[in-house]
Amino acid sequence: MISSRSKSSSSSSPCRDMIHVFWHDGMLEHDAGAGVFDTGTNPGFLDVLDKHPENADRVRNLVSILRKGPIAPFITWHSGRPATTSELRLFHTPEYIEELEQANQSGGKELCSGTFLNPGSWDAALLAAGTTISAMKHILDGHANLTYALVRPPGHHAQPSQADGYCFLNNAGLAIQSARDSGCQKVAVIDIDVHYGNGTAQGFYTSGDVLTISLHMNHGSWGQSHPQTGTVDELGEGDGFGFNLNIPLPNGTGDEGYVYAMNQLVVPALHKFKPSLLVLVLGQDSSAFDPNGRQCLTMEGYRNIGRIVRHFADKHANGRLLVVQEGGYHVTYSAYCLHATLEGVLDLEDALLDDPIAYYPEDSGYSMKVVDAVKRYWENTIPFMKEE
Repeated sequence: MISSRSKSSSSSSPCRDMIHVFWHDGMLEHDAGAGVFDTGTNPGFLDVLDKHPENADRVRNLVSILRKGPIAPFITWHSGRPATTSELRLFHTPEYIEELEQANQSGGKELCSGTFLNPGSWDAALLAAGTTISAMKHILDGHANLTYALVRPPGHHAQPSQADGYCFLNNAGLAIQSARDSGCQKVAVIDIDVHYGNGTAQGFYTSGDVLTISLHMNHGSWGQSHPQTGTVDELGEGDGFGFNLNIPLPNGTGDEGYVYAMNQLVVPALHKFKPSLLVLVLGQDSSAFDPNGRQCLTMEGYRNIGRIVRHFADKHANGRLLVVQEGGYHVTYSAYCLHATLEGVLDLEDALLDDPIAYYPEDSGYSMKVVDAVKRYWENTIPFMKEE
């Protein structure tokens, strides 16, 4: 078990690493509109409507805390770029790409509930996809071990032929497939967004070369665009059986429960799989007070998750770790949680920022029982988890 407080033997100098951040201002041009939360509707009796939760302000704060916050000396910036059509076909079907292009040409479309492609959205989505691929390529070309694709619109719900959950293109999936095409044999994905990374899972559901692990609140399916349930029995098919691992956690799991799940489930699965590269799919919507989630993580929880993932990458994946931004809709606290996650990824000895929430009560007992039950299920069901 990896202690949430432990330090790797190479952590004698806090300045030994930099995180290479890939970003482009053009991604701010995506505007999903306003309404009652994410519906885009105006009932006519409210004076003030919500900005869509996936709005530019949340990402402006992610950028600004990295530029102006105390972690700034550890950050190197790189400009993103749009993906090409041939790159999009690494993960998505030609028919789906054409559907998105036509929606853009016609001035916009609601592709599914809450997912609005408006003027400016398609260019932003292309930038998000290409920027994530560039962040992956930076690792594959040997220029860095730690990269972060700071991108929007998010992507992990986008399936090969279907938009879903604010997502048009699967940024992480495109980057992973580009790594496989470049000769990277085995890639592991750890998705800690509050929602099931169903699109990424669907894209690699029949592959034994990509291990997808998703820790999410137990929300089930939410309609035709999201038929997957995220339950423990969605394990993959064919050669991919056992390589799609879901960890549906009770609402309010909190810091201790997440660290327990990481140590009891995620790290042992990674040890068995032996990836040559890790992808951390990061959503701050698992945080306390996020309007889209109920998992109650604080900065300390995110910091510990980042540290655990970093330790595994150092020991078993030659230090190679790509972080890909997904959800996170509390405009200020999401930025603090990003900062804490990257502190963990850097394996810094001391926190650089105090938590403005400071303390959030949690009851981890039930969550730990759920994790133990999932562990027993995996050990009895999944072939590669039985191997010595």
